[in-house]
Amino acid sequence: MPPEGAPALLRLVGLGRDFDVSRPWLNRALERAPRQLLRAVDEVTLEVRRGETFALVGESGCGKSTVARLIVGLHPPSRGRIEFEGVDLAAADAAARRARRRMQMIFQDPYASLNPRWRVRDVVAEPIRVLGLASGAEARRRVAALLRQVGLAPEDADKYPHEFSGGQRQRISIARALSGKPDFLVCDEPTSALDVSVQAQILNLMTALQRELGLTYLFISHNLAVVSHVADRVGVMYLGHLVEVADAEELFARPRHPYTRMLLDAIPDLEMSGKPRTPVAGEVPNPLAPPAGCAFHPRCPHADARCAREPPRPLPDGASLVACHAVQEGRLGAARGRSAA
Repeated sequence: MPPEGAPALLRLVGLGRDFDVSRPWLNRALERAPRQLLRAVDEVTLEVRRGETFALVGESGCGKSTVARLIVGLHPPSRGRIEFEGVDLAAADAAARRARRRMQMIFQDPYASLNPRWRVRDVVAEPIRVLGLASGAEARRRVAALLRQVGLAPEDADKYPHEFSGGQRQRISIARALSGKPDFLVCDEPTSALDVSVQAQILNLMTALQRELGLTYLFISHNLAVVSHVADRVGVMYLGHLVEVADAEELFARPRHPYTRMLLDAIPDLEMSGKPRTPVAGEVPNPLAPPAGCAFHPRCPHADARCAREPPRPLPDGASLVACHAVQEGRLGAARGRSAA
């Protein structure tokens, strides 16, 4: 946990991204159909403090991985701003290029994120070469040191990715991310493709590396059981919107938003066996035709007429930031959470 009042390393301001999912132009012309835009992320504002692990959680399709790709530049934002230590990453200048060099990404699937035709030494050394950090014998020494740092042997540098297990491949991905000497890592569900026992090993490794190297993590996950063990703060997303932000301990003990409560109720917990829970019916709406007002209101047991017509704004509620009319009007009772320890 970083010290209270630690400066923001990354700041997102009104971030949004639309994707054109229209049919081909000729089909639209013949059918006189309009273009279709998918609003994957809309008005996301948050900050990640130096030295912390900030987790973004939500159901599949909520936009959390799109936020990750926007931050590292794999997609340009449709609107809003991304700042890294006050530098606007959209600016085409030397300061923005230097800032981007200080961030790397660990991808979800260790089988798809490594080039199968390259030896491990080439995979790990690629950021070193591209960023001009070293070459020749010095680059080889750095690769060997990185492999040892993530729990592999220097001799593994001569092997190909297919010769490793899933957990070992993810260690290679972590070594590759660290080879560029980043300050900030975007971790897009880095353990979801791994066995449970291997997940714990990778999470322990990432925690140790964070302490050793002073790293800052943006941790993307749909698994709140994992998030409860690694995150300092948590942001909850629903249908492209950020609906709640809180310290991890506060969010797991006293969830505010009905959607956050639904996610926590889905975590298996023997202590909650036989306890009454508020069911949340329905499914995630079609993102091409999102509901008016609050995006969650068709599934929310606390929704009223205002929720159906007026989108809520994120406002402080105690130590949390919550976008919910029912919370802001005091219509929700206290929820029983669970420890984040």
